[in-house]
Amino acid sequence: MISLHGSTFLNNSVYGVSRSFNRSQQRRVSSAPFGVVASSSKELKEMNNGASAINLDKSTASVEEVYVDRSTAEDEFITPWTFSVASGYSLLRNPHHNKGLAFAEKERDGHYLRGLLPPVVVNQNVQISKVMHMLRNYQVPLQRYMAMMDLQELNERLFYKLLIDNVEELLPVVYTPTVGEACQKYGSIFFRPQGLFISLKEKGKISEVLKNWPEKKIQVIVVTDGERILGLGDLGCQGMGIPVGKLSLYTALGGIRPSACLPITIDVGTNNEELLNDEFYIGLRQRRATGQEYAELLDEFMSAVKQNYGEKVLIQFEDFANHNAFDLLEKYRKTHLVFNDDIQGTASVVLAGLIAALKLVGGTLADHRFLFLGAGEAGTGIAELIAREISKQAGTPLEESREKIWLVDSKGLIVRSRMESLQHFKHPWAHDHEPVKELVDAIKSIKPTVLIGSSGAGRTFTKEVIKTMAHLNKKPIILALSNPTSQSECTAEEAYTWSEGRAIFASGSPFDPVEYKQNMFVPGQSNNAYIFPGLGLGLIISGAIRVHDDMLLVASEALAAEVTDENIAKGLIYPPFTNIRKISAHIAARVAAKAYELGLATRLPQPENLLAYAESCMYSPNYRSYR
Repeated sequence: MISLHGSTFLNNSVYGVSRSFNRSQQRRVSSAPFGVVASSSKELKEMNNGASAINLDKSTASVEEVYVDRSTAEDEFITPWTFSVASGYSLLRNPHHNKGLAFAEKERDGHYLRGLLPPVVVNQNVQISKVMHMLRNYQVPLQRYMAMMDLQELNERLFYKLLIDNVEELLPVVYTPTVGEACQKYGSIFFRPQGLFISLKEKGKISEVLKNWPEKKIQVIVVTDGERILGLGDLGCQGMGIPVGKLSLYTALGGIRPSACLPITIDVGTNNEELLNDEFYIGLRQRRATGQEYAELLDEFMSAVKQNYGEKVLIQFEDFANHNAFDLLEKYRKTHLVFNDDIQGTASVVLAGLIAALKLVGGTLADHRFLFLGAGEAGTGIAELIAREISKQAGTPLEESREKIWLVDSKGLIVRSRMESLQHFKHPWAHDHEPVKELVDAIKSIKPTVLIGSSGAGRTFTKEVIKTMAHLNKKPIILALSNPTSQSECTAEEAYTWSEGRAIFASGSPFDPVEYKQNMFVPGQSNNAYIFPGLGLGLIISGAIRVHDDMLLVASEALAAEVTDENIAKGLIYPPFTNIRKISAHIAARVAAKAYELGLATRLPQPENLLAYAESCMYSPNYRSYR
């Protein structure tokens, strides 16, 4: 009896019938789901190619859910044997194929489910209503998070259908801000492992560890070492909540198949004394490895990923500390398909918001002055992408465009006289100016039209800071980007109130609408989830082998183009998340087009309509009808 992953149900008391065949005829059929019966070689070939042979009702199937070269399977020998996998008890406990009470009467008869379920049959929409009712009854956000994670491990399609249909309500549950608390308490709430944990104990055998993961056709990896989780600092091995959450959004918002996603945490220890002394901490109880030991482990990991999954697997670095993030991106961007969401994703979504905001304040990007509080991964990444877009629009040298952008770090305004003591990634932003220590004094001197917070330090946009920006500008653009909510530089209410309702405001974490002087202000959320799912989809459908800065620029432009006049009239510089899959498809099409233009795409020939192709490739969480 062949299972989904080529193993055998030797001890299964109830199973389907399969004909014996010799070794030369053996073949793994990994794409066929539970309950599939192929009675002909034609049907078996269809299942192998990822088509809709599993569906009685083909209208429930998405056009295409497998981003692999199908031509390689066309000429493979197909043995005409009857293939069947069936086991009711196991089927109900397989999250990829379980439908719970939505199994139809015929499915219950055909797959040994009688007696294992109550007699009622409900559809997926009823299940969604039931789960949403349950979630809304929870008073604690972490309870909602844990319930969602349990659902993901019980019924995968219901989880993603629920998230897609209720994205604005559930996005803060499965990701920021709730995921921050989940990571802090990960050891206490940990019951079932998700993803791969690779520690210093696995050094020298990482390639073998990767082979322990059951899925072999991986297309997106999100990896963290847990040293800088959101604005919460070093959470070590407990940072796994971040890769798990990000990949949930790759699927729900970008349409990447769940089976093609792999969350990984690299555990090199932690310098968090509280965790080291926590009896429930799940990681290595040692100080962080650094230097050569750290570099060798990361190098082995990157080589093993390429060896196991090929050159076109996207590796997203997530929440690495500054001193490693820049070096890793620079080291591997020329040899691997790598992307750092903290540096590049944040930059792309912020740039999109600024482009859209021009409809409210007028002028071009080159007409504005930008001041950042925070000069780490996010701050310098955003600054660089803004400078590149200014250069692209105005046709000016990059160095000249950078002069419109100023950064403040913990020691004050970054100026040329501080050059010797600055970290290398801050050098491009050291301009000629006298030293300035305080943010409000830098605002008075630089006179920025745009103030961007990426410091990770909460409530640093004080009343004086906001009022000074409002005094200098009719419509000051204020972006408080730090996550989670507790680390935001200011709240939406503070921004609108202290600017007398004139601020154009967006934040990294969500805030509720604010009423000020009988006017209702709806704050935007500068969430990376606008960008990285569509970017990843575009890289996959084009078979891109590298991430180029121009792809980030077109992703920003595509997102900004989705902001309607109606959104602008409400003061919004980002579109509603309710349209996120449509937005992701548009971003994917633009990114894929740029990959072909730059000669970085390997999927040939190029589809005539990239938008239609992107939409057709997106995963659908609707239930399938099993034979």
